[in-house]
Amino acid sequence: MNPLASIPNQITLARIASVPLFMFLVISETPLKTILAIAIFALAAISDAVDGYLARSLNQTSKFGEFADPIADKLLIAGALIAFVQLGEITAGPVMVIIAREFLVTGLRILAITEGKVISASLLGKLKTMSHIGLIFAVLATRTFHLGAIGAAATDVFLGLAIALALISGGEYFYRSRKLFS
Repeated sequence: MNPLASIPNQITLARIASVPLFMFLVISETPLKTILAIAIFALAAISDAVDGYLARSLNQTSKFGEFADPIADKLLIAGALIAFVQLGEITAGPVMVIIAREFLVTGLRILAITEGKVISASLLGKLKTMSHIGLIFAVLATRTFHLGAIGAAATDVFLGLAIALALISGGEYFYRSRKLFS
């Protein structure tokens, strides 16, 4: 079976394809388009869990899925954060920390593969992803529904959490993989 034809990989490809549309809708800054952006982001975030579950339960795991699924997640999160920088919702510094962590951990995983090892996702890595999703929802909700001080506080909390978990989980991956450098 062609791995691109599997249902889980089709879902992953749809998540990748949703990123430019999501970014366009967010940057358009109209209430309807922002609500559509929230819906697309919610579906994309949910699809991450769905494609993994389906791949395992239908026995349709593939090298393509192992490669494309984390890339799709990173594109979705990075696309949202870059759009927020353009809109002035978040400054570039924290976004650079988050994106740099993703590049570093991806590079570490590539290095591990060259050594015949696999670095699987950790609990901290999964919590990091959830904090990034929470941050994006907080920014979108605050922009769309004019949540004022409550929305700003929620955004600040999620931003702090997202940065902290990016740094801590990134450090954890490098610590667990320190033998790759010896």
